[in-house]
Amino acid sequence: MTTATTRAAREFRGSHTDGRSPEELREIVSHWGAELELAPAEVIIEWAAATFGERFCITSSMGDAVLAHLAEKVVPGVDVVFLDTGYHFVETIGTRDAVQATMNVNLISITPVQTVAEQDAEHGPELYKRDPDLCCALRKVKPLADSLARYDAWATGLRRAETHNRVIAPVIGWDAKKQKVKVSPIARWSDEQVERYIAENGVLVNPLVYDGYPSIGCAPCTRRVAPGEDPRSGRWAGTNKTECGIHS
Repeated sequence: MTTATTRAAREFRGSHTDGRSPEELREIVSHWGAELELAPAEVIIEWAAATFGERFCITSSMGDAVLAHLAEKVVPGVDVVFLDTGYHFVETIGTRDAVQATMNVNLISITPVQTVAEQDAEHGPELYKRDPDLCCALRKVKPLADSLARYDAWATGLRRAETHNRVIAPVIGWDAKKQKVKVSPIARWSDEQVERYIAENGVLVNPLVYDGYPSIGCAPCTRRVAPGEDPRSGRWAGTNKTECGIHS
């Protein structure tokens, strides 16, 4: 990130430590979106940190620690938000714990209002089978939205190569539902770029990735993917559902 760009970002930041209005945030997206579209991931994260300060965080589903690794290089101690739905694979929780133990980030685990048992008591057991959209809304969408209330911008590991639904995901975009700036530093990265970065930097990876799970969600709604299948075909298999709702 150039000195001029850093200075400009900090000028935008100004004294807005208590958060900006949606209008101000949309202005930032309008001003910087095109300029940063082709920037390296580290530059994008550095810009976000300079612009939003403590009101910027990273989110991670712990399929790997690529985004957290990129962020800790330029923003040591950055908040990394992990959504613990109560339905994760043991390997996913283990990856989260390894990130917390070995990386210079502030790992924040958030949980839904209800435990799985409490949700079962109210809605019946295995809601994920009968109404997966409602289950995701209760255990993913609402808890994340609530946890992001203290931030103006959040960074995701969203990549256009992962699914056709994400092909237009901007590097710097506006999340109208959350009224937040949505930053996707590795949106333009190919699968090969991700694999190369992991290999060259020794980045933590969820062991399930090497066991046929290229896209990892909640255990009841995720299956192995056969060679040649769409990497996300293992999510909500047998349904028309392709997203949990966080990115829609």
